[in-house]
Amino acid sequence: MPIIWCRVTGITVLATILAFPAQQPVSPSPESAEAPDTVLHSSYLLGPDDQLVIRALESEEFSEKPVQIDMSGFIRLPLVGRVRASGMTVEQLENELHDRLKMFVKDPQVSVTVTEFRSQPVSIIGAVNKPGVVQLQGRKTLIEVLSLAGGLSTDAGHSIKITRQVEYGQIPLPGASLDPTGRFSVAEVELKSAIEARNPQENVLIKPHDVVSVPRAELVYVIGQVKKAGGFVLRERETLSVLQALSLAEGLDRMAKPQNARILRAIPDAPKRTEISVDIKKILEGKADDVQLQSQDILFVPASTAKSATLRGVEAAIQIGTGVVIWR
Repeated sequence: MPIIWCRVTGITVLATILAFPAQQPVSPSPESAEAPDTVLHSSYLLGPDDQLVIRALESEEFSEKPVQIDMSGFIRLPLVGRVRASGMTVEQLENELHDRLKMFVKDPQVSVTVTEFRSQPVSIIGAVNKPGVVQLQGRKTLIEVLSLAGGLSTDAGHSIKITRQVEYGQIPLPGASLDPTGRFSVAEVELKSAIEARNPQENVLIKPHDVVSVPRAELVYVIGQVKKAGGFVLRERETLSVLQALSLAEGLDRMAKPQNARILRAIPDAPKRTEISVDIKKILEGKADDVQLQSQDILFVPASTAKSATLRGVEAAIQIGTGVVIWR
């Protein structure tokens, strides 16, 4: 480290120059890196119901008992009286208390710790693993809040709906609009786009009292003689074809009679579902077009009576040990 001596108007000035290699970035040491607690300390805005512990050296009146911010945003302390805390960061509140205590204590040392975060609730409902209310602790984005709710469940739909009180501003998304009451800003984000980070702007900052709703996906059902009967999620797709649904059901069972399959479809205001015949055998052979299923459709694959009877006979024969039969 070179040291340069220079004399200016009779005064000796010592200038220390730190010489770094050219075009070589300097990595911060672990000690100088900003810790998460420090970030929270400087960014979190206190609010009603938050619980604090306040410590002050040389001030026995401060007992370090928890202090709760009241609904008006104030706390009441010995010596200093009633102090507004809502809307301040922890650091700002420490400075305010320091200035007030100077009248009673020489160079007071004040520290404020948030022991319970209660003032910035966000409701997360719908198809998430842990629906409920979480508390914002600093800046949180949409994806971070979904992570706090345990992530998405397997039946999550293709969009996320955000509802925000207008006093916190309009949601900064192109499709955002006011609800009929004019009290809430409402916007939707495409789920797949948000998760894949196609458009970083969709990963908006979440505000206190936001409601994040993940609707459950529409389903189609496959039942009967298939290997894995059940409901299958459409996700971002509006429809699913018969062959796609059959693939999700892991194919036909050996007792299936695919030429007699049926789609059971719900019709609005109709007392029961309508039946649509579909010949899966011809579709598999390429002799008929694939058929599109709609949300809540039920694809039913019946059993072949003859095959069923034969299989029962085979199983009985095996059980009594009278012979070995190979099913073809």
